[in-house]
Amino acid sequence: MRAIEITRFGPPEVLVPVERPEPVPAAGEVLVAVQASGVNRPDVLQRKGLYPMPPGVSDLPGLEIAGTVAAGAAADLAAAGLKVGDAVCALVAGGGYAQRCVAPVGQCLPVPPGLSMVEAASLPETFFTVWQNVFSIARLQPGETLLVQGGSSGIGVTAIQLAKAFGSSVIVTAGSDDKCGACLELGADHAINYRTQDFVAEVSRLTGGKGVHVVLDMVGGPYIERELQCMADDGRLALIAVQGGIDSRVDAGLVLRKRLSITGSTLRPRSIAYKAALARELRERVWPLVAAGRIKPVVHRVFPAAEAAAAHALMESSTHVGKIVLTW
Repeated sequence: MRAIEITRFGPPEVLVPVERPEPVPAAGEVLVAVQASGVNRPDVLQRKGLYPMPPGVSDLPGLEIAGTVAAGAAADLAAAGLKVGDAVCALVAGGGYAQRCVAPVGQCLPVPPGLSMVEAASLPETFFTVWQNVFSIARLQPGETLLVQGGSSGIGVTAIQLAKAFGSSVIVTAGSDDKCGACLELGADHAINYRTQDFVAEVSRLTGGKGVHVVLDMVGGPYIERELQCMADDGRLALIAVQGGIDSRVDAGLVLRKRLSITGSTLRPRSIAYKAALARELRERVWPLVAAGRIKPVVHRVFPAAEAAAAHALMESSTHVGKIVLTW
């Protein structure tokens, strides 16, 4: 099979097309004939040597795929309601940049009706992540307000749509007026250009000084201190990445007075059972909204898999809105 290999740690050019043996599905896994692969920030970190791999995971990058079921044990397929030839998208722990990829059967979801394989490949990583952090951990409720840092990212466009679909208000930050406009078109109630506006002051103004109930943060670093200042009583901060660094100042007195919660999570090393439970919740509660068109994939650009280096360069430029996808 064709695959994209990280030949050494470094810039996008270290991603090179290669020939690899097809993987063989183990018990509880299916082999997927991949038609499209999503590109995500962890792929970039892995390429740079900054993302430790969980034990036993493929060295090939790629955390989400869409394609058709090519093989799997009959009992595993039956238990998941699948058969060879079914169109699925899946969250995987690695190996997604390839024509064939194995995926735990519990992490496979049907391609929603009406979606292309490219659109389906853009769903798993961000939907699993947002559902886990915003809804399962931070418990965002209807009528509450969510602040999303980086609203035009793949995570951001997913968080906007999911929060609005479940009856919450959404404030986002983004790095340009055009990106802010794109977030508003997707349903965000307010968008703050963090390059020209102070998001703490703007959140206070927009919420009448009450603050937001949940913050989804991919930045970390100095943002954490500022985010705590714009949170409502009993607010919850969900930290999912540290693009701005790991050193943060926390006003412990503010945390006490407002009864704030700060949580952090990484999804990749979690157990298959944990991810399968998230998949079941998504299939039950979110997939019908996707099928009905109430939540739509946002794909910025599609690259042939052989141009994975160009896809990574675009990801690192941060000029995109939504997802970047490779096709096979």
